[in-house]
Amino acid sequence: MLQVEWPWVLMLLPLPLAVYFGLPARSSNHEAALRVPFIDDFKLSQSESRRSINIRWIRWLGMLAWCLAVVAASRPQWLGDPLSINISGRDMMIAVDLSDSMRTTDFKINGKLVDRLTATKSVAAKFIQNRKGDRLGLILFGSQAYLQTPLTFDTSTIEQLLLESAIGLAGERTAIGDAIGLALKRLIDSDRDNKVLVLITDGANTAGEVTPIKAAQLAAERGLKIYTIGIGADAQLRATWFGLRKIDPSSQLDEKMLRDIADLTGGRYFRARETEDLENIYALLDQLEPVSSEAQLLRPISALFFWPLAMALGLAAFICLYRTRAVLV
Repeated sequence: MLQVEWPWVLMLLPLPLAVYFGLPARSSNHEAALRVPFIDDFKLSQSESRRSINIRWIRWLGMLAWCLAVVAASRPQWLGDPLSINISGRDMMIAVDLSDSMRTTDFKINGKLVDRLTATKSVAAKFIQNRKGDRLGLILFGSQAYLQTPLTFDTSTIEQLLLESAIGLAGERTAIGDAIGLALKRLIDSDRDNKVLVLITDGANTAGEVTPIKAAQLAAERGLKIYTIGIGADAQLRATWFGLRKIDPSSQLDEKMLRDIADLTGGRYFRARETEDLENIYALLDQLEPVSSEAQLLRPISALFFWPLAMALGLAAFICLYRTRAVLV
């Protein structure tokens, strides 16, 4: 179905005619007539007659370009078929740690070692795709917390922005308390009963103005439930030049703090030691607190203004080139 968003703009279509007939004609000098016995010699040549016809065509093309420009300005749109979307009634923010420690390569994807952020992206992207009916938001945090995407049903955009995130983008340290505070700020005005924050980190709070426990207490008072995910492999023995050596890549992970945050807000703490753990955690989060709600009908809208606009610009360019060539000739 075709519709016009601003139909009142179409009232500008007769504007050139109004200007043409409304403004006074250009004055011409009236001089005495001169009789010429050989008047046939002054008749227009064939080439001049053809030029006169071309000028009339150029005027018509100019009118067509004007009409196309006005149609483009009226914002024509195509309404697609109605789509039924099940709304879960859940608002969910996802906070992802981008601190320097996320560079640690202790996760595997298809047998290949990858850093923690890459593993998080790989699994979280699938989780986001399954969040049909939820309003999602994305927070990226390091030394500071940033709102990357406000609450929206557009999960494709959130997935894309998550995949484009990079380690160090928000600083090298970890401000967990600020991330919780920012999520609370964005969710506090929500009219939904189910407000959830999924917090993903591999370290301890080393930056920020608000302590994580204080932020969690405020979140609990306002009904925000926090699910925390601590990522990082367990201690392991690795062969070195000096023999076997015990390495703990998760020595900086503050599991007690993450568990306290979840307990204070009625959520849960999860530990992800490998990619499979992350997949299982997200599968479990998929099933948490389902809230049924009536389906809503939405109609996709596709903008069409660029088609008449492109044709109008093309005609305008052709007219300019023609007039320039005519002047040079």
